Amino acid sequence: MHAPNLASDPHTMERGVKAPRILQGRPGSGLDVLEYELFQEKAATLARMGGKLNAALDALKAYDAAHEPRAGDMERAELVATAGEMLWYYVVQREVCGLRDTDAVLRHLGVPKEVRLKMGMRRQPSK
Repeated sequence: MHAPNLASDPHTMERGVKAPRILQGRPGSGLDVLEYELFQEKAATLARMGGKLNAALDALKAYDAAHEPRAGDMERAELVATAGEMLWYYVVQREVCGLRDTDAVLRHLGVPKEVRLKMGMRRQPSK
């Protein structure tokens, strides 16, 4: 058995790379390329938001590991609020990408309930 001839596949782009499904079977146009670039940007933004969420959750875990729990801990409250905001950005971007079942992803990431409850834009202090 031999490898398929990529050069004969009409969905193959230069250098033997298969075109994404969004571009397959459609006549070439500037709109196709734009749609693909938008898709790439959505995915890249989701990856960035996921990284920021993970960093915020890691900071909260590290703080909890290094400090005894105490009432009125403002530093910890700030870490929870930051993680809640990063979670909000991540969830919104997932929805922009058309991804669903956020609860399963949050369970997989181990997002604490208190962070879920703080999900959303943070209020800026009034001047």
